[in-house]
Amino acid sequence: MKPYLTTFLFLCLALAGCDSLDQEPEATVTGSAVFSNERGLELYANSFYDVLPTANDIVRGDAMADYAARTQVPDFLLPGAFSARQSSGWDWRPLRNINYFLANNNNPAVAPAVRNHYRGLARFFRAWFYFDKVKRFGDVPWIGKPQSVDDPTLYNGRDPRTLVMDSVLADLNFAIKNITTTADNSRSLITKQTAAAFKSRVCLFEGTFRKYQTGYGLTGSANQWLTEAATAAEQVMTTGGFSLNAAGGTDRAYRQVFTSQAPVASEVILAAVSDPALSVYNDANWWWTSATYGSRVSLIRTFVNTYLNIDGTPFTSKAGYETMPFAQEVKGRDKRLQQTIRMGDYRRTNGNATEAAPPVFSYTYTGYQPIKLTLDDTYYDGGTRNINSLPIIRYAEVLLNYAEARAELGTFSNADWVKTIGALRQRAGITGGLAAKPTVADAYLQTNYFPGISDAALLEIRRERGIELVLEGFRFDDIIRWRRGPLMEMIWNGFYVPALNQPLDLNEDGKADVAFYQNTAPTPPAAGVTYVNVSPTLNGRANPQQLKNGTSGELTWLANVPRKWDDKFYLYPIPEADRLINPKLGQNPGWE
Repeated sequence: MKPYLTTFLFLCLALAGCDSLDQEPEATVTGSAVFSNERGLELYANSFYDVLPTANDIVRGDAMADYAARTQVPDFLLPGAFSARQSSGWDWRPLRNINYFLANNNNPAVAPAVRNHYRGLARFFRAWFYFDKVKRFGDVPWIGKPQSVDDPTLYNGRDPRTLVMDSVLADLNFAIKNITTTADNSRSLITKQTAAAFKSRVCLFEGTFRKYQTGYGLTGSANQWLTEAATAAEQVMTTGGFSLNAAGGTDRAYRQVFTSQAPVASEVILAAVSDPALSVYNDANWWWTSATYGSRVSLIRTFVNTYLNIDGTPFTSKAGYETMPFAQEVKGRDKRLQQTIRMGDYRRTNGNATEAAPPVFSYTYTGYQPIKLTLDDTYYDGGTRNINSLPIIRYAEVLLNYAEARAELGTFSNADWVKTIGALRQRAGITGGLAAKPTVADAYLQTNYFPGISDAALLEIRRERGIELVLEGFRFDDIIRWRRGPLMEMIWNGFYVPALNQPLDLNEDGKADVAFYQNTAPTPPAAGVTYVNVSPTLNGRANPQQLKNGTSGELTWLANVPRKWDDKFYLYPIPEADRLINPKLGQNPGWE
């Protein structure tokens, strides 16, 4: 668990002077004590956990995604608004810490198996560190040893992606082989199964990146990575002892994974653990239910349309789905929808009372207001108070990794479907299509998301991945590896509004919740109704909130603000300040 105050103090003594990538730690008596016994190795290894995402990182993980409308268009997608000057992420300090440990963990007073266990931990975290760097920047320098301030290799150029990713894979294989911890009830420590699950993530990303990002000349090695992904996922599936959470039934089991204080041990493999006893909280409620603090991220209708009917048929096969009002369109759907957004009979606790809680247009732009990561008590809304632990790796992702890797390899069977996609949909209450993979491609998915994919099963796997992992921080990475950047230009659309000045009862509790008008709000205002101005212009400027057809149609948000995908966005630029220090780094294509 973090923070490790004892670890920090111990290491400050042990590694006196090691406060930057460029400074060599001094060999001290205390430093020797660190590497001469298992307790010292354990304390040092605890410092590696800072490489992992925090709960707040997860909360914000999908703030830039194709399915996410938000307060403002990210600078990354605004023409001319983002350059190497705004780029970030070129921070190598965690690597220096890891490499120093690997170089010094060689004391014969410690048993070889113990040393290798901690070496495995260090190499796991080095793999995590480098995977993040490669996803963001592509080619990066591979640094496998601690460097002194006068080391000329500090100013080397970048190494090829192949060399770096082969090294990442070697690190993960070493970790899986040598980490001796096989179980951790807290779900906060790295185990052998954690390493295998993470390997399935890394290898799926790299395999599909090489397959679809054809400009790098790496397509010939894609299947090797996909095979590694399937093998690692299968190891977790057969020996990990994990299962999909079923507590609470199909109405609650999915969301419970994200709202429980203690990680749901059956499904969660690794978590960002909250602990009130240690004053470790997150700000999920504040970020998701504030009109000003967060980005007011809301799902868009094009994506919500991908949630199946409860019988397993596509919602978009229903006649008239395009003009179906909110209260009707959310009925009879995959039960993950009601555990992801406010709809139906969703209620919140306010003091000693529970209250109906339909979508609130102070917080949402589209009407599809997320609840997946938040708690239902309004107490948590006003600051960093959340006590729910959030998954970093969970079993559902492993199932999806396995399914996609096998489908990309052309070896995905009906049996594979049953134990992966079928199992996930059964947990979501879906009743049909669980026993065999589909044979007919869904036209809606092809038209709106994946025009280049004709394999019906692969389309459904991608549908399932989007729905199951929504808002967990995977989506932009998926778009990158699938080479589907143009999805980021998708219109931010909301639910269908049949007419102006018509109050809508969004949760069918007999009380109107919202009405849309142009120019002047109706008078007198109806009690409890939020009035939203959808006039074409507002204060002399184009109104960011409008209806698609003017006086009816889907809500649109910021449709008048240009968003343009450029293929250079598949990699971030090397930050300008770092290139000034080391011109040999060069720059990624298009960012020169």
